[in-house]
Amino acid sequence: MHTFFISPTGFGVGLTSISLGLVGALERAGLKVGFFKPIAQPHQGDAGPERSSELVARTHGLHSPKPLALAHVERRLGDGDLDELLEEIISLYQEAAKDKDVVIVEGMVPTRQASYAARVNFHLAKSLDADVILVSAQEQESLGELCDRVEIQAQQFGGPKDPKVLGVILNKIRSDDGLDAFTARLREQSSLLRHPEFRLLGCIPWLDELNAPRTRDIAELLGARILNAGDYEQRRMMKIVLCARAVANTVQLLKPGTLVVTPGDRDDIILAASLAAMNGMPLAGLLLCSDFAPDPRIMELCRGALQSGLPVMTVSTGSYDTATNLNRLNKEIPVDDKERAEKVADFVASHLDHDWLAARCGNPRELRLSPPAFRYQLVQQAKAANKRIVLPEGAEPRTVQAAAICQARGIARCVLLAKPEEVRSVAQAQGIELPPGLEILDPDLIRERYVEPMVELRKGKGLNAPMASAQLEDTVVLGTMMLALDEVDGLVSGAVHTTANTIRPALQLIKTAPGYNLVSSVFFMLLPDQVLVYGDCAVNPDPNAEQLAEIALQSASSAQAFGIPPRVAMLSYSTGDSGSGEEVEKVREATRLAREANPELLVDGPLQYDAAAIESVGRQKAPNSPVAGRATVFIFPDLNTGNTTYKAVQRSADCISVGPMLQGLRKPVNDLSRGALVDDIVFTIALTAIQAANMRH
Repeated sequence: MHTFFISPTGFGVGLTSISLGLVGALERAGLKVGFFKPIAQPHQGDAGPERSSELVARTHGLHSPKPLALAHVERRLGDGDLDELLEEIISLYQEAAKDKDVVIVEGMVPTRQASYAARVNFHLAKSLDADVILVSAQEQESLGELCDRVEIQAQQFGGPKDPKVLGVILNKIRSDDGLDAFTARLREQSSLLRHPEFRLLGCIPWLDELNAPRTRDIAELLGARILNAGDYEQRRMMKIVLCARAVANTVQLLKPGTLVVTPGDRDDIILAASLAAMNGMPLAGLLLCSDFAPDPRIMELCRGALQSGLPVMTVSTGSYDTATNLNRLNKEIPVDDKERAEKVADFVASHLDHDWLAARCGNPRELRLSPPAFRYQLVQQAKAANKRIVLPEGAEPRTVQAAAICQARGIARCVLLAKPEEVRSVAQAQGIELPPGLEILDPDLIRERYVEPMVELRKGKGLNAPMASAQLEDTVVLGTMMLALDEVDGLVSGAVHTTANTIRPALQLIKTAPGYNLVSSVFFMLLPDQVLVYGDCAVNPDPNAEQLAEIALQSASSAQAFGIPPRVAMLSYSTGDSGSGEEVEKVREATRLAREANPELLVDGPLQYDAAAIESVGRQKAPNSPVAGRATVFIFPDLNTGNTTYKAVQRSADCISVGPMLQGLRKPVNDLSRGALVDDIVFTIALTAIQAANMRH
């Protein structure tokens, strides 16, 4: 078991953000990670649980022991009971470290009230025999002053000669010429970083969107009165504009994420902001100050903007005091802002030297594919695959945003089928930046060239040119033809189309892969501790024994391709020989056929769900089974059972499900849920790219 103690070099270095990123980075490496904040340091206004522990719990699902109250710690220190205090903390640490490969321990932050923090951190690190990682951020100081601060803190733990002092993570880096140039200047000025045993373990650049509070947070922190809540739970403040100028000089300032601050009697500014909102501009909100109530007649004119989601709030303070209060707001992540916490965790993790940190931890007891590790591997494999993926719903807002993300991050080369002006209009309205290289193809300009090839592909079915031309009006059919002709490597659709809409053209034009007779699907269920594969939950209503066996083989192959060792449970309402009946016999026969087709595959059935999933139940109900209690692939006997179960688990366990991923086709086509979020689409595009790469092998 390994321990990393993270110690800040000062106040405001973003220690919680680094904790979130470190946990995420080590989970990506397949390690079982624990988190422990020994001593609570509540911020002014904090009334609920300790912030770091709660954010880690909500973001990573890691529940740690309750930190000691600051008053209790100060009483112990005042009484000279440091040893007793450390014994208390070690007892809590043991609880956090149970069954873990590595534990992140977050130290105290030095403040005017907690001048003793450095001394406590030193004793904590020594008592826990922890590796020390310093965390620093460049405030209003020179690079030389930053280096001096880090060196002083390093010396407090024994300096670079102490093998337990590993290095430093630098946060909130603002550098006009990029991180590489900043790092080079840093090494020139810091003798500490030139020491071979002291490493720069991460350099985290400043990113405005990671520090963007929700409009609701602004309202609560200011004590604002809500005139129209709108989308204030979702919208975020990227920038504040204090409007004292004329409307004509204000228009160019109305950008996505802008909070417009203006006196309540500035009808012209209120109308301008409302017009922008009605044109699709996602402003953070309208904050009316100076204790002027807006004219009800003006607000009636603005009804369309209010209905479109524009938040409107009012405060009694004047313009100057309101601006001052906004600049003094607590920048910490609220404990219930899971979206922001997850973005921070992913961003920080991507800038850490997680390979070196994971190697420092040594070999874990059992490498597991946790949800963060699965998502990370998914993105890395997709990047390596470098595939071209067509998106027939090219002007659909979520699809446009997902395509922009995939293109910018190198997950796939996306092709949007839509009128370019429609895509640009959606991007502008949603505040989406379209990255260079993102392809937008106008279906009207390319449709005719696919008529003849489609007639050739479907000539056995009596398709003629006018019929083909009519069918190609459907962009899903058009995208499928691009795939059939190897112009793209995969297709993702379903944000607005039905599953049948997506699959039917694929069956007609792509057809099944050699050795397969049907198309089925799997969901990757991202449970807190592991990733499971569920099949088939989307396509085949009532498969017979032969089809069920084929679904099992396809699903096992999919699991293997994504790094999940396949142990296949053929599910039923009965385990082993305990039951009989037509449905049980179907599962029993399917199990026999699957074993016969692939003798090396670990497959067993019929098994009840609990016997397949829970080790203690598996030992009791099927003691000789190679699968019971440790199944990773769950094959449901029919669509009714599979679809109901995946949705029940997804909603009740609050877990992410990635899919459905279609399997059995000659080339990858994947369907989206019509309620898919942007992240769902991004991961489905990544899955499709990886499938395409595996099909080439």
